[in-house]
Amino acid sequence: MVLCLGLVLASGARLRAQGEWELTLESEQALERGLRWLDQNQGPEGNWSSNDLGLVSLGALAFMAAGHAPGRGEYGGTIQRALDYVMDNAKPSGLLNIADGQRDLYNHGLATFVLGQAHGMTTSRDPRLNKVLDRALRLIASTQCEDGGWDYRARRQARGHDLSLAVMQAKALRSAMDSGLNVPPEVVDLAIRSVREHYTPAVGRREAPESEQRKVPGQFTYTKGGGQASPAMAAAGVVCLQEFGQYDDWRIEKNVDILLERIRRLPSSRRRDGTMPFDAYSLYYIGQALYQVGGPSWREAYPALRDHLVETQVHDPSKPASDGLWRDRGEGGGGRVSGKPGDLFGTSVACFILAIPNRYLPILQEGKIESLRQRFGGGQ
Repeated sequence: MVLCLGLVLASGARLRAQGEWELTLESEQALERGLRWLDQNQGPEGNWSSNDLGLVSLGALAFMAAGHAPGRGEYGGTIQRALDYVMDNAKPSGLLNIADGQRDLYNHGLATFVLGQAHGMTTSRDPRLNKVLDRALRLIASTQCEDGGWDYRARRQARGHDLSLAVMQAKALRSAMDSGLNVPPEVVDLAIRSVREHYTPAVGRREAPESEQRKVPGQFTYTKGGGQASPAMAAAGVVCLQEFGQYDDWRIEKNVDILLERIRRLPSSRRRDGTMPFDAYSLYYIGQALYQVGGPSWREAYPALRDHLVETQVHDPSKPASDGLWRDRGEGGGGRVSGKPGDLFGTSVACFILAIPNRYLPILQEGKIESLRQRFGGGQ
C-alpha cells in the first residue's frame, strides 16, 4: 500500500520527532513555505530550469523528506515530474548526467541516491524506476577506481579524484541497501579503505600508526594528500563511514568536533536574504553527518542549524517569485550554483534539513543501523 505521507505530516511529524528541540511551529511553517516555492517554480519539464539531474533529484527529495510520495497527494505530481525528468534522461549506460561530462559522477551519485529513496518509500514498484536504478548502481560499481574512489567522469582508472565524489556514491549505495537492493561487498570494502586514506592528522605523518593518530586532532580532507580541509569534507568523511556501517570508527568523533566548533561560531545576527549557515553542498552533508552520529552532538547542533534556516528564509508574500526560498550561499560565502538552479539547490537542501526530524526517508530511519552493523561490522 502506498501512503500519501504528506497527509499525516501535521500529526505524524510530532510523533516521529524527539521533541520541540527538533521540530517547532516556525520550522514547520518555513518548511511548508519552501515546498510551496519549489512547487510553484518547478516548470512544465519538472527541472527548475536546470539540466543537472542531481539538483533536480534534490528537488524531489525535499518533498519526500517531508512525507510526500511520488504521484500521490498535494505534491505528488511535482515529485513525479522531477523523477520523470531524471529517468527520461538516463543514458543507456545507466549514467544520470546530461550536463558537462566533468559532472558525471556528481549528478549520477545524487540522482541515484534519490531514486533509491523513492524506491524505498513505495511498495508498488515502478518497473521503469527499478530498471533505471539497477543500471545506475551497476555503473557506480563498474566505474569505481582501483584505489576505491571515483573520478568526475564515469570511467574506471587507477586513482579516484577526491572525497566529494566518494561521498555521493556512498549515499547512493547505502540508499540501495536500505531499499533491499544488492550492492557487491567488495565495492563497499574498497570504498571504506579509500575514505580512511582521506584522513589527515594535524600533527605527525599520515602514515603513522593509528595508535599515534588517535592522540592528536585530525580531519578528512578533499584529497588523500591532506589538501583542502573544510567542514564539507569533515562531514563527507563522517557520512561515508556511517553509510557503510563503520559507526565506531575513531575518526568520526574528531571530525564531529570540527563541525560543532564551526556551528558554534555562526553569527547570531541574521537577515532574511536566503543565506544559509553553510553553502548548500556543505550543509547537505553537515546535517546528515550530525544526524547519523546522533546523541549530544545532534541535540546541540540541530536547533542552531534549524533556527538559522528559519530566520534567514526569504519571506515576502508580496513577491511570490522569491517568497520561501534559500540560496546556495553560506555565512562564510561560497556556493557552487547561481541563478534559479542555485535557488533550487539552496531551497531543496534547506527543506531537507528542516524535514529530517520527520524521519520519513528510509535513510533517516534508525532501525536500519543494526542491520548494517551486522552486514559490515563496526570495526576500526
